[in-house]
Amino acid sequence: MTGFADFSREERALYNPAFTALVTSRAVQGHQAHYDRPCPIAVAVLAAVMALQPSVRQALPRTTSNGLTRWLEENKHVKTTMSQNAPALAAVVRPGLLLALQTQMLSCGSDGQLRLSPGALRKVITGRTEELAAIQKASHMLGRWLPSTGSVSTVMTLLGVRP
Repeated sequence: MTGFADFSREERALYNPAFTALVTSRAVQGHQAHYDRPCPIAVAVLAAVMALQPSVRQALPRTTSNGLTRWLEENKHVKTTMSQNAPALAAVVRPGLLLALQTQMLSCGSDGQLRLSPGALRKVITGRTEELAAIQKASHMLGRWLPSTGSVSTVMTLLGVRP
C-alpha cells in the first residue's frame, strides 16, 4: 500500500486531510439532499475515492438517472481503476473523514450514519481551480447516485472493491 509520504508533492497537496474532509462532506451533503436521511460511511468514503480519480471523475454521467450497472458496462476501465487505486485512496480519505468528525463538520450517529452539520457547507460548490470544484461536484453527485443501485455491498462488488 502506498503511504502518504510516497505521493508526489502535488498529490500530497491535493490529498491533504482538510480537502478530503471537504470531499467526503460533499458526498454526505449530496446524499442528505437527495434522500433526506443520513449517509452511510461507506458511501461517503467510496464517493470521495471515486471523485479523487481523474479517469473515474471524467467518465461519470451527467445525470443520476443513468444506472450504475449500465454505466460500468460502458466504462469498463472504472472497475480496473477502482480495484487498483481504491485501497491507497481510502487510506488518504480516512484522515479527512476523521478531521470532518473532529471539527464537527460531520457527525456520526449510533447507527453509523453520517450527518452534515447545519451550515457547515455552502450549497454552491466552488474551488480555487476547476479541478478542485470538479472533485467536489463529482463527490456530491456520487453521494446521490451510488445508493440508487441498491445496497452498499452491491455497489462495492460492482466496482470491484471491498470494504
